[in-house]
Amino acid sequence: MKIIDDILRYFPNKIYQIFSNLFQENIKLIDEVQEIRMRANRPIILKLRERDLMLQYNIQQSEILQIVERICENSIYAYKNQICEGFVTVQGGHRIGITGSCVIENGKIINVKYISSLNFRIAREILNCSTRILREVIDVENKTIFNTIIVAPPGKGKTTVLRDLIRRLSNGIDEINFRGKVCGVVDERGEIAAMYKGVPQNDVGIRTDIIENVDKYKGIHMLIRTMAPEIVACDEIGSKEDVEAIHYALFSGVKGIFTMHGRNIDDIKNNRQIYELIENREIQKVIFL
Repeated sequence: MKIIDDILRYFPNKIYQIFSNLFQENIKLIDEVQEIRMRANRPIILKLRERDLMLQYNIQQSEILQIVERICENSIYAYKNQICEGFVTVQGGHRIGITGSCVIENGKIINVKYISSLNFRIAREILNCSTRILREVIDVENKTIFNTIIVAPPGKGKTTVLRDLIRRLSNGIDEINFRGKVCGVVDERGEIAAMYKGVPQNDVGIRTDIIENVDKYKGIHMLIRTMAPEIVACDEIGSKEDVEAIHYALFSGVKGIFTMHGRNIDDIKNNRQIYELIENREIQKVIFL
C-alpha cells in the first residue's frame, strides 16, 4: 500500500477519497496499477497490466494545478527546469509526466503554462529480475562483463532489468566470486535511479555513481573523466551522439550496458550506427527480452 500512498498524498481530498475507496474495495488493483493518467475535463484513467480502468470522475484543470503545486512542494518555480523537461520525479522514484502550453524562447522551452495533463508512472523495483540474463552478461573468465545491448519494445521491462543488472554488478555476486564493479549511470530522464533531491530512490548498488538530467554524450564523458567507472550504463540509446559516446567509453577501456527499443534484429539493422557497433564486435552481446 505504501507505493500507492506515496502517490495519493498529492491528490486533493475528493480525488484521494475516490482512490482510497477503490483500493479498499479491490486491493489487488494496487499491484496492477502502472500509470494514473489525468487530463483536464476528462475521466481519470488507470493503466493496469492488461487493461485500462476508467473512473467516473472528470478532473478539473484547477485540480490538476493543485496536484502540480503539491508535487512541487508549493514552489513551482523551484521545479521549473524539470517541468520544462516534461516530468518531475518525486520521493519513491515515481515520475510524473506533464504537458500543457509550452513557452519557447530561442528554440528552447522556458516554461509550460496551462498544464492540462499529468501521467503518474508508478515506480516498482523488481529485485533479481535480471537473474535469467546475468550469465549472458558476465564474462566469468575475465572477471568483467560483455559489452551488452538489451532490446525490447516499450513497456516490456528494459529499464527494470537494466536497473537490477547495475545493482548486482555494483554490489558483486559472491556465489560466482564476482567482485563488485564501479558503475557509472547516465540517468537522462531519471528512470533508472530515480533521484530525489540527490538521493537515488531505487537501489542501483553500493559502487554506483549517477548523473541525471543530462544527455548521454555529455554524461558519459563527465563520468569517465571524473569518476573512473569500470562499467557505464544508460537507457534507450539510438542517436548518432549516443553512439559516439559509446565509442568514447569503449575506447577508454570502460565496459558498457545499454538498452534500446526494438523487437528483433531487423529493428537493430534499421539503425545503421548501432548495428555497426555489433558488426565491429564493439558490442559483444545483444539480448532480446
